[in-house]
Amino acid sequence: MIEIDFENRTYICPFCGHAQAYYSAHGSVNNGNYSSGYPIPEEYQESSFAIHTFRCSNSSCQKISVTAINRTTDKQIDLVPQVTMRHYPDYIPEQIRQDYEEANMILEASPKAAATLLRRCLQGMIHDYWEIHEKNLNAEITSLKDKVPPAQWKALDALRKVGNIGAHMEKDVNLIIDIEPDEAKKLLKLIELLFEKWYIARHDEETLLSDIVGIADEKDAERKTV
Repeated sequence: MIEIDFENRTYICPFCGHAQAYYSAHGSVNNGNYSSGYPIPEEYQESSFAIHTFRCSNSSCQKISVTAINRTTDKQIDLVPQVTMRHYPDYIPEQIRQDYEEANMILEASPKAAATLLRRCLQGMIHDYWEIHEKNLNAEITSLKDKVPPAQWKALDALRKVGNIGAHMEKDVNLIIDIEPDEAKKLLKLIELLFEKWYIARHDEETLLSDIVGIADEKDAERKTV
């Protein structure tokens, strides 16, 4: 969902992630047939939306985002883009990225199905990154206790106590379970955090260390030619 703060007139571009203030120069609203100063007839309240259009001020992006806000319920429906998600690098296994992206696409429409994909994504990460394979996801999380930083372990352990997510850890990760939308969103945020802390942090560290070794090798070669 496009993050908009109407009170402070700011939004985060869903394409580039740039947080910015919006002004009349690149933000507009269309309230349809009803002026904001007049009440909306009851029979039209559910279908009366204000259409908000934003143009990103980031010079390397400048893409347009469009969202509709119900004038009675404040329900937000993103039109462009319809789904907001991060796209992760290909050094994260394809199947894990696919599960994450598919979960994002259906999170609002079907949090139960999204949570199933995200639980499978989490298990795939534990299998791939840590090479841990136990009888179920619950046991695999337990095996992480001495391998991850205390803060990460605390979050993973707490996840097992959050409503139906925790109640079904011992079941097949492909089983669709009842779940609240907020629970699915929490699981999504955890997956994104672990992408950063596990895969991206490891890649950045390996790249930096390789660069340092490369500099040392280059200087050593220069000394030998003198």
